[in-house]
Amino acid sequence: MRTEKQKMLAGDPYRADDPELVADQARAAEWMVRYTAALGAPAGARAALLAEGLGAVGAGTVIRPPFHCDYGYNIRLGDGVFLNFNCVILDVVAVTIGDRTQIGPGVQILTADHPRDAAARAGGAEWGRPITIGRDVWIGGGALILPGVTIGDGAIVGAGGVVTRDVPAGATVIGNPARIHTARGEISAA
Repeated sequence: MRTEKQKMLAGDPYRADDPELVADQARAAEWMVRYTAALGAPAGARAALLAEGLGAVGAGTVIRPPFHCDYGYNIRLGDGVFLNFNCVILDVVAVTIGDRTQIGPGVQILTADHPRDAAARAGGAEWGRPITIGRDVWIGGGALILPGVTIGDGAIVGAGGVVTRDVPAGATVIGNPARIHTARGEISAA
């Protein structure tokens, strides 16, 4: 018999009100308070806090607080990653962000998903689909990255874009839902 946490990590339906998961979220909340309070601390102290709270943190990575996440342990950041103020990562499953990726203020990276049927939602089940963001990606302020999306190396997500499907390497996407924007100014489905 698997625990609710094991189900969550596998991307299977689970109950978020499970005591083990509630305790994990409480630990993450306590860590976020300490990290936010360290805004004026030296870079080394902030880096140590990041390493304590997240699954993996590459060299030279910077997250400007406030920063919000569900658990922290499912987040893996490469070298030189930058997250600006007020980013939210719902990390019920893996979130991987590649080297030198820059993420603007207010970006939301959301792995959590829920049943579409109201009765099923009322039952409390949810699940997650992993998000992978490649190297050298630029995500503009206020963008939303939805469950299960992969963004290829060197891609750009325009400010306020709502990314509902995979973005090819090197592509620029804009809008809601985000669509590929070509050099000639045309927009097509991603």
